[in-house]
Amino acid sequence: QVQLVESGGGLVQAGDSLRLSCTTASGRSFSAYAMGWFRQAPGKEREFVAAINWSGDSTYYGDPVKGRFTISRDNAKKMVYLQMNSLKPEDTAVYYCAADDRITSATGASRISAWGQGTQVTVSS
Repeated sequence: QVQLVESGGGLVQAGDSLRLSCTTASGRSFSAYAMGWFRQAPGKEREFVAAINWSGDSTYYGDPVKGRFTISRDNAKKMVYLQMNSLKPEDTAVYYCAADDRITSATGASRISAWGQGTQVTVSS
């Protein structure tokens, strides 16, 4: 079972940038996993944000974040990142790192096998 730990959340103003990080502890090779980010705002379902395949050459983004967020990974460091630019108040949510055999924009949260504990991102207007 892969263990995921997020960091990098915080309180920022609209238009600011923030980078989230996710590190893993797994008996299985980190590069065997597709990695993703989901988010959940109060009273809403957990929604897909971004995903990256095992090699890093395929990425997927949810429509609300396209052009503003970038997902990347460093397999040697067992890290995945989410660079968030031009943040908006509607980006406010708890952001969760996710791992599975395959994650795309069509992957629902119920299909994910491993989650981190989440990190809060709050964007003020």
